[in-house]
Amino acid sequence: MRDMFEVKIRQLTFSNEGHTLNNNQVFSPDDVWIVFDTRNQDTAIQTTKQIAMVNVQSGEERLLYSIADANEFGPGLGAASFSPVQNRVVFIHGIRGASAEKPYGFDRRTGVAIATDQAQQPIFMDARNIKSPYTLGALRGGTHAHAWSKDGQLLCFTYNDYVVNQSAKTNPLLRDLRTVGVMYHKSVSVVETDDFENFSGEMFAVLIAEVTENPQPGSNEIDRAFDECWVGDKGYMKPDGQLQQRAIAYQGNIRDMEGKTVTEIFIADIPTSINEIVIDDSLLGTANTRPAVPKPIQNRRLSYTQKGVRGPRHWLRSSPDGNFIYYLSEDEKGLYQVFSVSINNGETKQITQHNFSVAGQINISPDGLYLSYIADNSVCVTRIADGQWQRLSPIYESPLTLSGAVLWSNSGKTLAFNCYVPNKTDEPILQIFIIELSIW
Repeated sequence: MRDMFEVKIRQLTFSNEGHTLNNNQVFSPDDVWIVFDTRNQDTAIQTTKQIAMVNVQSGEERLLYSIADANEFGPGLGAASFSPVQNRVVFIHGIRGASAEKPYGFDRRTGVAIATDQAQQPIFMDARNIKSPYTLGALRGGTHAHAWSKDGQLLCFTYNDYVVNQSAKTNPLLRDLRTVGVMYHKSVSVVETDDFENFSGEMFAVLIAEVTENPQPGSNEIDRAFDECWVGDKGYMKPDGQLQQRAIAYQGNIRDMEGKTVTEIFIADIPTSINEIVIDDSLLGTANTRPAVPKPIQNRRLSYTQKGVRGPRHWLRSSPDGNFIYYLSEDEKGLYQVFSVSINNGETKQITQHNFSVAGQINISPDGLYLSYIADNSVCVTRIADGQWQRLSPIYESPLTLSGAVLWSNSGKTLAFNCYVPNKTDEPILQIFIIELSIW
């Protein structure tokens, strides 16, 4: 079978520090720069101190933001994404003033943006207020996995609530439950405190998925919402022909009839006009309740599968037209493959047909025709229409090791990925490689 692409692979970075790519949106709008954080291990956000970008052609690395007063407890930086429409990046920033008593954590982080021509000038996106009385539009915990909508107007994120988690230490009925939310351009003012726990933000944040400590078996109640994506570049078309312009697909943990946890896919429809979101005191939350999902955000379960979403951690992905959501699950042989589910009728289809497992993150080409991912120790792409696939890279062997996602440029002509490469002292350093594509 003839290959679909002619490829040229080259190592882009060589400096002696980590170059971790986020799972999505790492290319600048003009595809000239790739943003990264300086982690050398995925789990090392707490001790990471820098966000930077590298020029795709020259390999020049440019520092965007660094923390001067970091310690072993944080604050921590990581997971940077470029806006699709501006030379601005957003990333995780741990709460400043981190210490042994207040370390970086799931509920102790926020979203910070940097304009690429204004290095070291952080813009705090979501406001935070963990002290009653709480503030409308401000959150009470930690956000991460920030992803821009295609028009760059909104950010979705994953969230853990600090206030409820503190109450859970003495209330056995409460647990640390993850959920998802969105933020939009409307500044929120908070009375800031010297300990950096409370601060104002450029955007107004709301949660979009309700979670409960004890989901009823056989119901659509969930106790965890996570690893979401925007649906379509401009939303999706409903069966009645109406365009739903803003929606988010997310993974939700339900209980089957036997009480076992199963991960299924849910959709949250968001009003086209942000002014339709009802702002009332239910959005504040209490010491024992998370902020409510505002009206008229509507949630529905999309998938009803036999095995649910399974495999290594991955974020859902949407086709550009919003008609399909892509995810990982097991095939009949127990291998992890990519599947699709129809946004309107919930029908599922297996896309990849490998005799090995897909190893993690999946991404969709800008034209919606191809999947990219790491599998069998190599970079692979699959054409969605017919399942034809191509290995774009060699099968890497030790000491070279692949990691993370395979990411498309906005033009679809370049892919970026991470690989560990030994330095002069044989220490494995996470470097960025790119693949230049041309169609046969």
